[in-house]
Amino acid sequence: MAKVRIGFSTAFELENELVGIGTDNPTNTLQALGNIRSSNAKAVGVSTFTTFDGFTDTKLSLQGSAGAKQGSTSGEIIIEGSVDVSTGTTFTSGPENLTVTDNFTLPGVSDDKPSVGTTRFNENLAALEFYTGSEWRAVNSYVDMGGRGRAVTGMWEDSGATDLTSLEFVNIQSQGNAQWFGDLTVARMGGAAVSSAIRGLFGGGNHSPTKDDEIDYITFASSGNATDFGNLASATAEVRGCSSSTRGLFAGGQTPTNIDVIQYVEISTIGNTVDFGNLSAGIHAAASLSSPTRGFWGGGSPDGSVKVSYIDVVTISSKGNAVKFGDLTRKMKETAACSNSVRGVFATGPDDKSENVEYITMATDGNGTDFGNLTVARGHFGGASDQTRAVFFAGRKLSDDSKTNIIDYINIASGGNAVDFGDTSGIRRGNDACSDSHGGLGGF
Repeated sequence: MAKVRIGFSTAFELENELVGIGTDNPTNTLQALGNIRSSNAKAVGVSTFTTFDGFTDTKLSLQGSAGAKQGSTSGEIIIEGSVDVSTGTTFTSGPENLTVTDNFTLPGVSDDKPSVGTTRFNENLAALEFYTGSEWRAVNSYVDMGGRGRAVTGMWEDSGATDLTSLEFVNIQSQGNAQWFGDLTVARMGGAAVSSAIRGLFGGGNHSPTKDDEIDYITFASSGNATDFGNLASATAEVRGCSSSTRGLFAGGQTPTNIDVIQYVEISTIGNTVDFGNLSAGIHAAASLSSPTRGFWGGGSPDGSVKVSYIDVVTISSKGNAVKFGDLTRKMKETAACSNSVRGVFATGPDDKSENVEYITMATDGNGTDFGNLTVARGHFGGASDQTRAVFFAGRKLSDDSKTNIIDYINIASGGNAVDFGDTSGIRRGNDACSDSHGGLGGF
C-alpha cells in the first residue's frame, strides 16, 4: 500500500497503485471502509452502485449509465443519458420524464406489483385497463346493442354496370326485402364499410373509369343521405374494412397497384384516415371482420388471377403490422365476411364454384372450419351481422357470372346452410355492408 504524506500545495500523483482508507489491504484502486461525505461528488462514465442510500439533497443527478437499486431524495431525480428498466439490475435506457410523489417501483426490480383488479386509464390507447396479476389488459366495456340489428348495404353496380349511390337496409332479426335508406355522396362500387353502434362509414371504391378516396357516413337510427366524413390516404378500390366500437380500419385494395396499407379513423369524429400499419402483403378483394379487440382480413388476390387463403390479424386498439392468424380452407377473393363477438364467418365462391361458408374462432389463432353453404354460390358481395345472424346481400353468381338480388342468412352460433331472407331492390354486385350490432362492438 502506498504511504504518502500530503501537505499544503502538495502535488499528489499515484500510478498503478491501490489506495485504502481504513484498510491496509485494499482490493480496488480506491477502497474506503466507513462513511464518505462529499459536498459535490460526481460519477462520470460507466458507474455501478450496489446500493444508493441516504440522499437528503433536493436534487439527485446521475450522469451516464448507473446501476443503483435503491436510493432516496427529497426532491427531483434527473437522469441524463439513457436508462433501461429491466428484470435485472442493469439500466441502459428508460423514461424521458419521471415524477414521483410517494413511492417509486421499478418493474422487475422490486417484488411490489399492482393488486389484481387494479384499473388505470391508458392515455396512449385512450382505453381503460385492468391488471390481471401478470399484465395490463383493456377493459371491453359493454356496448348496448339494443336489439336494433339494422344492416345497411351499398356501393354496388346494377345490371347495366352502372355505379349507384343508393343505400338499402334490412332488420337482421326479421326476414323480408331490403328497403331504401338514402344515397351516398358519390356513386361507386367495390368499397369498404365499417361501423360503430351509431354510425356506418363507406369508404373508397371504383367509380369507373376512376377510383375513389371518399369516405361517407350515415346514422343507423335514422334513414337519410350520407354525409362527407373525410378521405382515404389515396383513391382505392377493392379495399376492405373492419371496426371496433370506436375505430374503423381500411386495408389493402388497388390504387391501381395492390397495396398493403392499413389506415384507420375514429368513427365518432370526422376526418381523413391515419396510418395504422401494413398487411403481410399487398392484396385486394379480401374479406374482413372483427372481434371486440381484433381485426381480420382473409383471402384476396395479390394480382388479377392468383387467390390466397391466409388470414391476417391486428389488434384494433394499437397500431402495428398484421401477423398471420391461420388459413381458410380454400383460396378465395371477392368474399363476404362478418362476425359476432366469438365467431367470424367467411362466405365465398372460390374457383370450384362452391357456395362454401366457413368459420374461425377469433380468440385463438387457427384455420377455417367448414360451416355450411350459401343458397347460391356467388362472389363480389357484402355481409353484415348482429350477435345471432349473418346476412349476405346480392352479388355475382359463379355459375354464369350474372348478378343477383338474393339475400340469405345463417345463424352464426350453429353450423348449417343459409336460408332465404328476401331480396334487394335490384340485380346488383360489388357491394359491402355494415350494421349497428356486429361482433366488433364492445372494444376500443
